[in-house]
Amino acid sequence: MSYGSAAALQAAVYQRLMADSAVDALVGSAIYDAVPPGTLPDTYVSLGPEDARDRSDKTGAGAEHDFTVSVVTDAAGFQAAKDIAGAVTDALVGAELILARGRLVDLWFLRARARRVGAADQRRIDLWFRARVDIS
Repeated sequence: MSYGSAAALQAAVYQRLMADSAVDALVGSAIYDAVPPGTLPDTYVSLGPEDARDRSDKTGAGAEHDFTVSVVTDAAGFQAAKDIAGAVTDALVGAELILARGRLVDLWFLRARARRVGAADQRRIDLWFRARVDIS
């Protein structure tokens, strides 16, 4: 196994979200690889934690990446957050991402968790995805 394709996968996911018209209509450019310091927009999308496992076999090296994309908003209720989460899911599931290193075999949705967070009663939806990458 190599963790070498992890950065390429993250970059491709970020670029896909930035280029998607439905996501853009809902959050504009408020999509972060790393949440910047200071004042944040009322609504944004952030790439989050990742777990990777070896999925090499006799045909070559490979890895399975479980990663999180979070939707955070100050909007009342969960409707706005769910609309954005739906657009993020639509943009990523089954997408044919081109990686700078490795080859994406498949990308699918695993689960989501919606909850209130923070002192300002923000809404947050964490979306977990799984990507299978061939590294050979």
